[in-house]
Amino acid sequence: MDSPPRLETLQIDTGPEPRTAILWLHGLGADGYDFEPLVPVLRIPQATPVRFVFPHAPVRPVTINGGMAMRAWYDLLSLSPLRESGPDLRESIAAIEALGRHLRASCPRLLLGGFSQGGAVALATALCTELRPEGVFALSTYLPNLTHAGLEPLAGPRTSAIYQAHGQADPIIPLTAARAATQSLEDLGLSVESHEYPMAHQVCEAEISDLRAWFLARLAD
Repeated sequence: MDSPPRLETLQIDTGPEPRTAILWLHGLGADGYDFEPLVPVLRIPQATPVRFVFPHAPVRPVTINGGMAMRAWYDLLSLSPLRESGPDLRESIAAIEALGRHLRASCPRLLLGGFSQGGAVALATALCTELRPEGVFALSTYLPNLTHAGLEPLAGPRTSAIYQAHGQADPIIPLTAARAATQSLEDLGLSVESHEYPMAHQVCEAEISDLRAWFLARLAD
C-alpha cells in the first residue's frame, strides 16, 4: 500500500510540555486556520496544557462543486444521498492515523475530531484504525458509508467517549443523518453525548461551551 500523504499542519500549544493533543479537522473548502480562533475561546487551564493541531486537507476536485479544486478530505459525489469517494476517504484516514501516531510520540493522549467532512473522517478513523483516541468530537457531520468505502469497524474499544453536535436547521448535512450516526455508533457499543442546537451548518456559542466542558472532562480523566 502507498504511504499516506504527509499533511501540512498548524500547531498551537496552550502551555509548556503538553501531554494531550487535540487533532481537529476542518470542513470542505476550508483549511486548518478555520478553527484556530476558537483556541483562546476554549480557555484551556494552564494546569492541563494542550497541543492543538489543525491539519490542512489536500487540494482535489470536488464533484458537488462542479469539479472545482479545493481543500477536501475526499471528493463528495452527492449530497442527497451523501456519497463520498471511497479511495479518497481511505487515503485521508491513513494520513490522519499516521499524523495521530506521530503526535503521540510527544503527547501520549489524543483527542480527535472535526467539523463536517473533517468530522466524518475523524469518526471513520476512530472506528477503522488502531489509533484508538481517548475521545472523538463530531461537529455537524455524519458517519460515512464504511462498507461502500471498503472499510470495516475494528473489534474492541475504539474510543472511550464521543461528543456529537448538530444544527437543527442544517441545510447541508440533515439532522436525520446525524441522528442515524448516533444510532450506528451506539449500536457498535460506543458512548455518545449527543447535542442539537438551533443553528444551521455552523458552530454556535452554546455548542462551544458544551465542547469546552467535554474537553475539560477528558483532560481530567
